Amino acid sequence: MAVLEILVAPHPVLKQKAKPVDKVDARVAKLMDDMVETMYAAQGIGLAAPQIGVLERVIVVDVHEKGEAPNPIRLANPEIVWTSDEKSVCEEGCLSVPEQYAEVTRPKAIRVRYLDEKNEVREMDADGMLATCIQHEIDHLNGVLFVDYLSSLKRGIILRKVQKMQRQNA
Repeated sequence: MAVLEILVAPHPVLKQKAKPVDKVDARVAKLMDDMVETMYAAQGIGLAAPQIGVLERVIVVDVHEKGEAPNPIRLANPEIVWTSDEKSVCEEGCLSVPEQYAEVTRPKAIRVRYLDEKNEVREMDADGMLATCIQHEIDHLNGVLFVDYLSSLKRGIILRKVQKMQRQNA
């Protein structure tokens, strides 16, 4: 496994749409494992392949609580097949928009269909933080960042802060 570099906004890859994988083979399974390791190293709870420069529909998430064992979920070609009418507002952050947070409104519960790391079709119901995280990561597969849900003013402020941080760290 390897820890990979995470792209930071406004990197152009982050605005592109990812392509489906044909199947979860050894290459995609290794990609998933590397993404899990990268997510943990960055202390994140989710990561999408475009964030590491790979334009494929692969995400990993793990919303385990402190004190609980890690529980990574690997999803290829995730597709939301149902959403609740009830909404939730959650403060979101993103490894590609470091140290910036904003409230985003999303469906409170979802059902997602995907291929697991063994290339088996699965469906999973998710609510709360897991539902938010999966929706956030699927957005990455479509070239959407959480800041795209904000007003242009708020989005601009956040992206300027990120660019300023990058210049200072360069």
